[in-house]
Amino acid sequence: MSVLNLPDREATWVRRLFEKAVGGFYDVVLQPEGWRVRCGGTLSWQVDQKTSGIDKILPTMRTDVVLDHGASGRRIVIDTKFTSIVTGGWYREETLRSGYLYQIYAYLRSQVGRGDPLADCASGLLLHPSVGDMVDETVAIQRHHIRFATVDLTASPANIRAQLLRLCAPTPP
Repeated sequence: MSVLNLPDREATWVRRLFEKAVGGFYDVVLQPEGWRVRCGGTLSWQVDQKTSGIDKILPTMRTDVVLDHGASGRRIVIDTKFTSIVTGGWYREETLRSGYLYQIYAYLRSQVGRGDPLADCASGLLLHPSVGDMVDETVAIQRHHIRFATVDLTASPANIRAQLLRLCAPTPP
């Protein structure tokens, strides 16, 4: 009997492995520095009114990793992806994936105004693995910094560690 690999299943497994590795790294390294690390949490929508069937079809917002540092008043919502950070665009050779931007934007903005000061000024990080390519770009949208970055998985373990720690540093103005 031979076993056949299921490419879709392997891609899902590798994507989840990357997500767990990033969360585990930050948990081990940042907790002693006063950070609270949450992996795989959910966020709720600020719903004012709803119809009877919306709960069956409204998507859940599930974060990959959330880093809170109370002493500095910082929250970083991390969404890991296992795709290229850019794709071909209509009007330019490379562009960020709009759906990913909309997703992290929804994670950040949907939590504002609920009495959680860390949520009111949270930043987002879309983190992609790469092979030899480094991207680290930031934009502030409605006072929320959103960072688009890669971590080079071909680098040495010490370099990967440095890359991941750099992404937790405050974003430049």
